[in-house]
Amino acid sequence: MNEFESAERAQFDPPAETVEPARLASPLIFSSPHSGCRYPDRFLQASRLDPLTLRRSEDAFVDELFLPCVALGAPLVRALFPRAYLDVNREPWELDPKVFDGPLPDFANTRSLRVAVGLGTIPRVVGDAQPIYKEPMPVREGLARIEALYRPYHARIEALIARARKRFGRALLIDCHSMPSNAADVGGLDIVLGDRFGASAAPVVIETLEASLKASGYRVRRNKPFAGGYITEHFGAPGSGVHAVQIEIARALYLDERKIVRNERWTALRDDLFVAAKALASEFGAAGETTRLAAE
Repeated sequence: MNEFESAERAQFDPPAETVEPARLASPLIFSSPHSGCRYPDRFLQASRLDPLTLRRSEDAFVDELFLPCVALGAPLVRALFPRAYLDVNREPWELDPKVFDGPLPDFANTRSLRVAVGLGTIPRVVGDAQPIYKEPMPVREGLARIEALYRPYHARIEALIARARKRFGRALLIDCHSMPSNAADVGGLDIVLGDRFGASAAPVVIETLEASLKASGYRVRRNKPFAGGYITEHFGAPGSGVHAVQIEIARALYLDERKIVRNERWTALRDDLFVAAKALASEFGAAGETTRLAAE
């Protein structure tokens, strides 16, 4: 372990938190990878942006929106580090050469579309393409973030999935996000559900969520403009009993996007998300039950 990795582990101890239910009663698992808001002083000093601007890349308070769902007997795992610092919804080595002061390892993916727009595993920009850093960082520092933060987060999801499969015979991962209300192709939408066009979950998973959310009055679309990120793609394997779906919530539904504070609709949205999660938990309940999911 080099000095950079030691520093990362000291700054984020632990890098993520798992909120466990009083009793495990559901194959659902909730993940909030972008709601972390612990900004290290060293990062703030290295950034050309003020803290509020950096925070606009967060899925602010999304973990708290879904926290009541733990009462359904399902765990929730949330990153404590911010998305602007490290994005676990990317490939582990999806690295942007412009962020670093030296050559990257040969195994780095430097040519993805996300890297091209500055949104790799260690982002180069936030918001409207605003550069984060004053100057490039050492390559070893970036690799240390991946070892100290990225790997533990993904390992925790893997462990929760393995536990759910052992206990219930299946696992349903709900990857929880928010989207800027002015994002491309989002206009007029409240929620986008992504299942990689059916590749990451059985149809009934997204159907159940969509039906509940529409019944609550939300404008919902599937897979456009967001079909699910790396977490959904990587973990979703319906043929192996692991289903993953991404949920993107328009921030204006619950947030003052400029000030990053909750608005008056916060409680109603939180309650409606709980109703949708409850419908999913009811559909795919205790081990041994015959369900539509098993049939599919």
